[in-house]
Amino acid sequence: MAMLRIARAPVAAFAAMGVLWGSFAAVLPGIKAGLGVAEAELGLLLLGTSVAAVGTMLLAPAVGAALGRVALPVAAGAMAAAFVLPGQAGVPWAFALAMLVCGATTGLTDVLMNARVAVLENDRGLHLMNLCHAAYSLAYAGAAVGTGALRAAGHGPGVVMTVAAGVTGLCAALTLERDGTIRGLARPRGGGGAGLGLVPVIGGGIVLIAFMTENAAENWSALHIEKTLGGSPAEGAMGPAALALTMGLARLAGQGGVARIAPVALLSGGALVAATGALVAAAATGPAMAYAGFVVMGVGASVIAPTAFSLVGRMARPDARARAVARATLLGYFGYFFGPPALGFLSGAFGLRVAFVFAAALLLAVLALAPLMVRAAPARRP
Repeated sequence: MAMLRIARAPVAAFAAMGVLWGSFAAVLPGIKAGLGVAEAELGLLLLGTSVAAVGTMLLAPAVGAALGRVALPVAAGAMAAAFVLPGQAGVPWAFALAMLVCGATTGLTDVLMNARVAVLENDRGLHLMNLCHAAYSLAYAGAAVGTGALRAAGHGPGVVMTVAAGVTGLCAALTLERDGTIRGLARPRGGGGAGLGLVPVIGGGIVLIAFMTENAAENWSALHIEKTLGGSPAEGAMGPAALALTMGLARLAGQGGVARIAPVALLSGGALVAATGALVAAAATGPAMAYAGFVVMGVGASVIAPTAFSLVGRMARPDARARAVARATLLGYFGYFFGPPALGFLSGAFGLRVAFVFAAALLLAVLALAPLMVRAAPARRP
């Protein structure tokens, strides 16, 4: 409970994001049907989300420094309001515009909340990344299950996303802190990039792979179960819920153990387990087998991104820590936003099974990047 109290603001921000994206992933089949588009077209409409997110991620350190202690509450509140829009869009162009706004606000919030966790971790000497990422996963799972119930009761995307935005608004209010200033966001005079080195680049690459596979699976698992395997909307919603719930529980269970396991072993082992789960989901013959694959995938993927973020924060100079985490977040969230469109294009051309095989192949690249990241640490400036 002490750690939860210390990390209350970023935990609330992570939970807010989980509610929104969990609801969105589970209601995506309904949005797709309402728009009357195919998987490849839907992937193209989602692509603008990543473009907007990258733009705001580049600006996030300056925006966060300017807003000071209210940076995280403002970003989280704007994100909550933005996600009302996709549920109201009835034509493809309106949906694309709505996702631009969602991407922009998500990108800003993501950089700020990860940077805030890094500051708290190193100020307090605690490991908090797993706890915060668990909040995202558990909120995502709960929202996906709730969305499945709303869809089964006959409610459309407009109602689902409005409810999600309302819940998220309450979470945004909890992000306000007496002293929530994220130190280290502002560029120092005469050398803004000094001291960052290769660690945030390699760490960002690992996070990119983790989020590209994790979030692509979350966004397309419902369609995989409903379209490929013939499941119902309620069964489809359980796909992203199973993945996210497993990740959340695994992160909570591993909160105390991550400090006792070598980072390279943790990252490599997680990648191998997650890749195995992705292959099981790809080969699934029914919803139950797909759920099993998503559970295994969730266990493995649960440790990858938090471990990489913590390493970046730990290895960076104190006066550059927030900017290093912001850089890793920017690189990593190319995967977060490009993953769903990429799997959309692959599934449109070759089917959703091939898309999950591709996710497994990406995860295996972590086996090479993990030791490279640790070797790069001594090269950073003192």
